[in-house]
Amino acid sequence: MPDALKISKIVVDPNLCIGAAPCTTIAPDAFQLNSEGKADVLPNWQVVDAKTLLEAAQSCPVNAILVYDEAGNQIYPK
Repeated sequence: MPDALKISKIVVDPNLCIGAAPCTTIAPDAFQLNSEGKADVLPNWQVVDAKTLLEAAQSCPVNAILVYDEAGNQIYPK
């Protein structure tokens, strides 16, 4: 992963999320489970470094977390 990676947006697809919640363990300042047992992105997710955010997205067993760079390109999952 390039050192200069900048994440501009993270989206959790609620139709894909199964509530396994590894994202909440890896990046608790970025993700939490909602009342439906699905992951939500917290408003201040930017306090978490890009490497940890990408690791949290990659930990999702169903690839429900979409990560975008500053140019708006989806960088995970590809």
